Amino acid sequence: MGVLFAGLAILGWGFGDFLIQKSARKLGDWEALFFITFFATVVLLPFIYGDLRSLGISDWAVLVGTSVVILVAGLLDFDALRVGKISIIEPIYAMEVPITIALSSFLIGESMTGMQLILIVGLLVGIFLVSNKHFGRMRMRTLEKGVLFAILATIGMGLSNFLFGFASRATDPLMINWFTSAFMAAATIAYLLYKKQGHLVISNWRKNKLLILGVSFSDNLAWVSYSAATLFLPIGLATGLTESYIALAAILGITLNKERLVVHQKFGLFLAVTTAIALALTAS
Repeated sequence: MGVLFAGLAILGWGFGDFLIQKSARKLGDWEALFFITFFATVVLLPFIYGDLRSLGISDWAVLVGTSVVILVAGLLDFDALRVGKISIIEPIYAMEVPITIALSSFLIGESMTGMQLILIVGLLVGIFLVSNKHFGRMRMRTLEKGVLFAILATIGMGLSNFLFGFASRATDPLMINWFTSAFMAAATIAYLLYKKQGHLVISNWRKNKLLILGVSFSDNLAWVSYSAATLFLPIGLATGLTESYIALAAILGITLNKERLVVHQKFGLFLAVTTAIALALTAS
């Protein structure tokens, strides 16, 4: 069951990130995030409504803390995809794996081995190669657009993955997904109203219904599936298995968006994806 849910998460995130890029470019970061989270808030409410009263103080603390982290990480994620190539940004997100594994090891006792440390080094090398346009003279100004946002987003997403897995065990997968979505939907609509952009929500819904529904379904399917996978698998392993969505999203960017990578970037993409998957297989 854990592998099945991980497979659904791969499909959801692969297609979801491809559609997030289109949504963020067409609608903007805050509005795209509002539509995705509002969709989940409405759809999941009937399944968790009866359980809200049973939440304890510790449950509320975990839910609110996770919501704050995922809101910041989500906005950075959307901004990275909006300005950068998806085939460049996605491999950077493979750093979620070692971050999540490290947190799982230090905080709840899931193990990290010497082989995992070697694979993490390989992963870093792959990310470094794919992030830079010029192999011979790599420096800050040769970084692809969106790379710095992606690095910051990855730190937040790694922490979010751990918190989602931890909260799924403390409450349940649907509760953590509903609560974080409701929190982000409230935060994003408040920001849009403050900026006097609330009217754009209705007009963009009318113009882009299919895109909004597609990205909302894909992204929320991924998060619910990932949360469920952590009930059957170690959090580090569930995270690592789902990271192969990076390859799917990158392939969509290269084939459909006609994004071009030079030779060392293609090698970096291959190295990042394979080490992330190998890292998952060593998790215990």
